[in-house]
Amino acid sequence: MRLVLLGPPGAGKGTQASNIIKEYDVVHISTGDIFRKNIKEQTDLGKKVKDYLDKGLLVPDELTVDLVWDRLDQEDCKNGFLLDGFPRTLAQADALQKGLEKRNINLDKVINIEVDKNVLVKRLAGRRVCTNCGATYHVDFKPTKVEGVCDECKDHSVIQRDDDKEETVLNRIEVYENQTAPLIGYYKDLDLLYNVDGTLSVNEVFEKIKSCLNNM
Repeated sequence: MRLVLLGPPGAGKGTQASNIIKEYDVVHISTGDIFRKNIKEQTDLGKKVKDYLDKGLLVPDELTVDLVWDRLDQEDCKNGFLLDGFPRTLAQADALQKGLEKRNINLDKVINIEVDKNVLVKRLAGRRVCTNCGATYHVDFKPTKVEGVCDECKDHSVIQRDDDKEETVLNRIEVYENQTAPLIGYYKDLDLLYNVDGTLSVNEVFEKIKSCLNNM
């Protein structure tokens, strides 16, 4: 099964991606994970990526496409994958489609998680992340037991990431709407799109996704 997961920042793609890969035993390909790995290791690419992300901007297509195809061509992706965070632009979608055609493989479904902008801002601006283990919390929905301190690490603080600050969040959403939302029409035209309401509970969203994938 070869899938693409779409949705604006804060739509819950990460949670649903975890559910999908467990249920269908496919490889999770997250550009975010690839970027964070390079940022943590302070590679030249990581430094470039961090500069874009801190400003709430998209990473240039040519950098992203090369990284993704290098990963998709690895052996563990032969039996299926879930692309999360890619493609983000029409140019990336075209590059993906051409690469798939070159390899004589097809996408099975593109899942689009829909969430209203006001809900997204509340979700993202309230998010806090541990500086040590990366555990994620939320000031309203999942606060730490001790304010500002990670439940897991105990002696490490949780912070608001630069890209979760409200001004940057609004910019990220605007970038998504301008550059990534057109993918919805692109994949609708290819008869691959499935829309799901991301304001439902996590379990309800996943049940709808399963219903779609199990009835293909």
